[in-house]
Amino acid sequence: KILDVLKENKVPATFFITGQYVKTSGDIIKRMIDEGHIVGNHTKNHKSMPECSNEVIKEEVMSLHKDLYEQFNYEMKYTRPPKGEYSEASVAYTNTLGYTTVMWSFAYDDWEEEKQGREDYGKKKILDNLHSGEIMLLHATSKDNCNILDEMIKEIKKQGYEFKSLDEFER
Repeated sequence: KILDVLKENKVPATFFITGQYVKTSGDIIKRMIDEGHIVGNHTKNHKSMPECSNEVIKEEVMSLHKDLYEQFNYEMKYTRPPKGEYSEASVAYTNTLGYTTVMWSFAYDDWEEEKQGREDYGKKKILDNLHSGEIMLLHATSKDNCNILDEMIKEIKKQGYEFKSLDEFER
């Protein structure tokens, strides 16, 4: 449904995936790629990067990179550290692997399964925090996000904002 809404509204997205998603949702990943979305690296096993050695970081990032390349001939270039946990050292090392680390400027507690059923809350959080250059983190596992996505995209565009891919992002 999320991909359908993005396609209808001509909105590019970046989906940061883990190794488990590659195992279970190859058809959806193929569609993301085919429809021009960016697929980003969220590490194979969702480990906290500051707690990992460089060897473990390399394994977490590059094994997922290899899996996606082998299955889809797709080269990932963006990473988002699991849980938003990073250190200067972990980001610097990830950069040496050819990755750009992407954080977000807005997120809310949408990932928690027991906190679904708050669509009005999600709408308010999203609209109250809009700003130019925003990188909005929305979890695709959220039923609320899925249900409000079309309405939010339309309202955000109505307010004069444009949606751009990370590849088009300007500092």
